Amino acid sequence: MLRLSIPTRDASYYMSDGNTVLLVENTLFRVHRSNLMKDGSTFDTLFSLPSEGTNPSPGAAAPTVGGTVAEGESDDNPIRLQGDSADEFRALLWALYALPHELMIATTPDANPVLLFNLARITHKYQFKSLLSWALSVLVIYYTRTGAFDTLSSASDTVSELTDAQPSPYSCGPTLVQLTELAALCECTDLLEATIKKWREQIRDGKDVAIALGMAERLNIRPLLGLSYNAMLLKGRAAWDSEPLLSPQQRIRLLSGHYELSQLWEKLPMNPPVLSHSVKCSSPPRCSKAWAALWKSVLEKGSQIVPTRYADVLGKLTVAEGIVKTLLDMVGAGSQESGLSIAMCCKENALAATSLKRKEIEEGLAEHFKDVR
Repeated sequence: MLRLSIPTRDASYYMSDGNTVLLVENTLFRVHRSNLMKDGSTFDTLFSLPSEGTNPSPGAAAPTVGGTVAEGESDDNPIRLQGDSADEFRALLWALYALPHELMIATTPDANPVLLFNLARITHKYQFKSLLSWALSVLVIYYTRTGAFDTLSSASDTVSELTDAQPSPYSCGPTLVQLTELAALCECTDLLEATIKKWREQIRDGKDVAIALGMAERLNIRPLLGLSYNAMLLKGRAAWDSEPLLSPQQRIRLLSGHYELSQLWEKLPMNPPVLSHSVKCSSPPRCSKAWAALWKSVLEKGSQIVPTRYADVLGKLTVAEGIVKTLLDMVGAGSQESGLSIAMCCKENALAATSLKRKEIEEGLAEHFKDVR
């Protein structure tokens, strides 16, 4: 026999003097309508609908519409909020009813990141503009602290449930995926940059690469997409085939990327980055010729140092960048060992050109992993 669960009243936010009852999941909240109408939220429109009836005064009988208690005026006929969790709604009410000293805690390391995450999600949905701005700002403060991501939940975990509506220290919070999705949804650049920085570290360490790939593709985060595809490429074909999170289309893009990057690497030695000569350079043609020779030489050395079967263009360029710096330092120190004749005044420009090429290729990595037509 199917049993229907009976809604329970929230321990903190079912207020005896409240004038509106709302049902979220299986929890009843009784709060003050005027609080929910703050900040130009969509509740202002919701409570302006003609079917709602008249607010009762304290102790008066609930008004009726067509002989029944109006929606939101009793436990038997609450306003039902769809698609929200009780924790999210509780976070909203916490922000609407919190005292100043309670709000101040959210700007400290003792902040509750789950509470703030839930608050940002629900204030975005119901358009509490100033509250959303505040919630995002304190999330940025929390997650840009040194070590803030160290105890973050695994990328594959779900958000831990709130057990307390008041701010308190939490050892974990929303997952990195959920934080990134929130930052993208709310177009919060600072929070998105903080999460992308952490994703870069994860990808560099070979962690959650397939998760990063799928998320970056879904949210169209191009730099992160390129790095995750590249990291998965370097794991090798056996890893692609055994990774359950990869789709057939993504495996095809990996093959395409392998071919494209292999072609790119073959052409790079003969196509050095343009060297901007100093105004003090006495012979730009000779300097450019020396630069072309140096570029070809260090890329060949990069291939020897990183002899991967797959096209690790980024890794080889990173090695090449270090070699260029070392050789140019030798030139600056007066050593003739390298046999190069790049003008001293162009040395820094040559190193900058190498760094710029590596950055250019890193930012454009995603363009190499495309569908085969």
